[in-house]
Amino acid sequence: MVNCPMCDAVLDAEEDELDEGDELTCEECGESLTVVGKNPVDLEATSEENEEDDEDDDENGDDDDEEEEEEEEEEEEDDWK
Repeated sequence: MVNCPMCDAVLDAEEDELDEGDELTCEECGESLTVVGKNPVDLEATSEENEEDDEDDDENGDDDDEEEEEEEEEEEEDDWK
């Protein structure tokens, strides 16, 4: 029996048929899941992996959006003064 780590629903998958890297979707909450471990089966939300990738991008100098947001906030503060 495999459970969704997000909502704890029972997933329609057999533990012995899953391999690391396999992707599943929880029918209850709709979360995309990836098998990250086999013994025992360990599932991780795929969206969490995407968030980590985004954080890595920011660390690599891909933070132009943040700079733009900060500039806009500063402009708004100046407008109040």
